[in-house]
Amino acid sequence: MAKPKIAIIIGSTRDVRFGDKPAQWIYDTASKRDDMDFEIVDLRDFPLPFFNEKASNAWVPTESEVGRRWQKKVAEFDGYIFVVAEYNRSITAALKNALDYSYPEWNRKPAAAVGYGSVGGARAVEHFRTIAVELQMVPTRPGVHIQGADFFAVWQQGKALSELTHLEPGVKTMLDDLSWWATALKTAREKA
Repeated sequence: MAKPKIAIIIGSTRDVRFGDKPAQWIYDTASKRDDMDFEIVDLRDFPLPFFNEKASNAWVPTESEVGRRWQKKVAEFDGYIFVVAEYNRSITAALKNALDYSYPEWNRKPAAAVGYGSVGGARAVEHFRTIAVELQMVPTRPGVHIQGADFFAVWQQGKALSELTHLEPGVKTMLDDLSWWATALKTAREKA
C-alpha cells in the first residue's frame, strides 16, 4: 500500500496572515518522516466564490469551476492537517467556505489541526472539529496550539517556530496519531 498522502491546508487567505509560518514549519517537520507524504495546499490558490451552489456536491454537481477544481484537489489526499487561525472564537470564513465546497472528498479521512491566535486557536480548532464530524472526517484529538508568548515571539519578534523546541513533543504526538488514522482509514476505504 502506498503511503498516505496528507494535505497541510492553510486556512486563512488574508494578505498579512500568519498561517504560512506554521504551515511551512509543520511541513518541514513532517517531511522528515517516512510514513506519510505531505503537500502544502493554500486556499489562496483556490479563490472560491462564496458558497452559492444549489446543494452540497454530495447531492448535486458543483457548477463553479474553481469549486470543482478544489474538490479534485481535496480528493487527492488521505488525510489533512488544517492550519487554523482563530477569528472571533471560530475559524476563518475562507476555511468554512472551502469546507462547505466539498463533501464526499472529506469523508472517512482524518483531520488534525494546528491552531494559532487567541488561546492558541483552541476555540477555533474545537469549532473546526465539530464541522469535521459533520463532513464525516475523523478529527484527531492531539493538535498543536501556538499561543501567547510563542505566537508573538514568531509574529512580532521574528523567531522561527523551529526555535520553540517545547512545541516538538506535541507535533510528534499529532503526527503519530494522524499516521495511525490515515493508514487505518486508507486501508478500510481501499477494502470497501
